[in-house]
Amino acid sequence: MSNYRIEGDVLGKVKVPADKFWKSQTQRSLENFPIGIETMPQSILNAFALLKEACAIANLSYQKITQEQCDAIEHVCEKILDGQYNDQFPLHVWQTGSGTQTNMNFNEVITTLGNQYADQEILHPNDIVNCSQSSNDTFPTALHMMMAQKTIDELLPACERMITELKRIEEENQGLIKIGRTHLQDATPLYFSQEISGYRSMIEHSMDQIQSSLKYVKELAIGATAVGTGINCPKDFDQKVCSILKEKTHIDFVPDPNKFHALTSKDACVLLSGAIKGLACNCMKIANDIRWLASGPRCGIHEIDIPSNEPGSSIMPGKVNPTQCEAMTMVSVQVMGNDTAIGMAASQGNFELNVFMPLIAYNIDQSIQLMSDAIDSFTLRCLHGLKPNKETIDKNLHHSLMLVTCLNPVIGYEKAGKASQYAYHHNCSLKEAILELGYLTEEEFDLYVDPKKMI
Repeated sequence: MSNYRIEGDVLGKVKVPADKFWKSQTQRSLENFPIGIETMPQSILNAFALLKEACAIANLSYQKITQEQCDAIEHVCEKILDGQYNDQFPLHVWQTGSGTQTNMNFNEVITTLGNQYADQEILHPNDIVNCSQSSNDTFPTALHMMMAQKTIDELLPACERMITELKRIEEENQGLIKIGRTHLQDATPLYFSQEISGYRSMIEHSMDQIQSSLKYVKELAIGATAVGTGINCPKDFDQKVCSILKEKTHIDFVPDPNKFHALTSKDACVLLSGAIKGLACNCMKIANDIRWLASGPRCGIHEIDIPSNEPGSSIMPGKVNPTQCEAMTMVSVQVMGNDTAIGMAASQGNFELNVFMPLIAYNIDQSIQLMSDAIDSFTLRCLHGLKPNKETIDKNLHHSLMLVTCLNPVIGYEKAGKASQYAYHHNCSLKEAILELGYLTEEEFDLYVDPKKMI
């Protein structure tokens, strides 16, 4: 028995492995684009299956396809969504920039499996499965669906869990005063809980920015077909498909009000990617702060303790490193790079179509995935075990020269500055400097220099 079969298209005949359900266009893509190891993300494949199912239901309502044809398409799409045919979607990211071959990969696999299910040839990849559609509107639609679903299902919940953990740290450490730092130098005091609240607010702001960007991500290109005019597509097809998708996903998908915009502009992708980059920047700052504050344990700042998750060195016994912080910062840098690629790709729309969409899909899928995973790991393996080192915090607080700031209204800025410099150069405490310079009595110093009064 032959290990391949012959499939034909307008360009001729192609050998397709006998155990595969795709046809000629998928096979041609595999042979013509042996580039890299990156394949289409599973998330966009799931979105495509859901979209093909919704389009079939909409087409049935217009009597563009029969009930039997719709049933076959729905049956296969549900199986795909269950993960039964993941190996039938092998195409590389580095293919045609419209994603046409991924659209045809779906049309071909659904056709083969649907005809097997119906036990007769009732489906055709172009005429039936792709009815009322074009690759030019299905790929950007699936892209937007994937971005919305993955952000709502994975990224935003991860952020919520991080916020919850930060709130716990705040509440458990009320009243603990520490020295603040600006420009990496000593500054005036603040509560430890206030510092943590800054981190919490960063993630809350990032969440708000991400959620705001989803308004535009929820606008779908379906119904635009080839160039935005909707050729070969029934009136209000876009509304019906969006209504079906909303029912299935509980996400408020709507048609893009201007289909010419929907095909050629990727500004919604840029907006969401930018908001995720903003989250990455905030996470980078938080992770860097924590690894600096945990530095030591003997020769660093060591104002906080973080969990000891694994040995940190292959040569230095007992060393423990801030590995969760390092993972978070690496992920953040990757997300920043992805955002640059997405922005450049979005700027390359030519006439009626942007042909960098697989690249955008791959990068934004990775950004959402990496940030979701990194935030959850950081929350569980770093924040959950984070504790303030109260002894060091108190020592640093009372050793700081910037407590002199509260004396500005009492002895004036100039004398306060001289006292600070005197203490630094004579390696004495601020109190000793003030007393030696004769600016205040000991009783006056104790009255005015109180960290609680500086917050």
